[in-house]
Amino acid sequence: MMYRKLMIGAALAALTAGTAHAEAGDTLIRLRGIVVAPNETSGGVVPAFPTEKVGVNNSFMPEIDFTYMLTNQIGAELILATTKHNASGRTGTTGSIGKLASTWVLPPTLTLQYHLMPEGKIRPYVGAGINYTIFYSEKASKGLVAAVGKTKVSMKSSFGYALQAGVDIPINDRAFFNLDVKYIDIDTTARLATTAAGVQRTRIHLDPFVFGVGIGMRF
Repeated sequence: MMYRKLMIGAALAALTAGTAHAEAGDTLIRLRGIVVAPNETSGGVVPAFPTEKVGVNNSFMPEIDFTYMLTNQIGAELILATTKHNASGRTGTTGSIGKLASTWVLPPTLTLQYHLMPEGKIRPYVGAGINYTIFYSEKASKGLVAAVGKTKVSMKSSFGYALQAGVDIPINDRAFFNLDVKYIDIDTTARLATTAAGVQRTRIHLDPFVFGVGIGMRF
């Protein structure tokens, strides 16, 4: 229902907006609310639980991005946001524990965008680029510590690609409404140094979709 209302609002904005558009040399700053939805797969928790998989939850956070228009149609966008996620066991012993660990994720992403209709009232764009993801403030859950004792958690940083599509809809000559979706290639290895079960590792392919809705300003 909320998404439908946003789409109706966007359509009304498109019908009433002026024809102002971004040009070479302009900077676009967007503030979005985002949903980071991991499309994850994982290996086993090895060596102790090789058949047991790990799941990662969605996260909601604000995001800010900056786009510099190199030409009227080509822009370079830097995306900055950080989100917190929980990793949980799905089956067996780790599934009975549930939440295993939490981590903050910082995935700065740089994309090169192509704006299809830079002078239109509705201005769609597509983009592709690179991502470097840093995991920080990793922490074992209380349930894991109760099961295997004091545990140190670390997660390996990730380098991958990013794909993007979105649309800007003018509100006035400087402000605009934005809808955006990204797919980001993020892979990591989680290392759990436990007291009772030794060192356990699991390989996780997060590969999240990032859905964003927000507003922007042209400078």
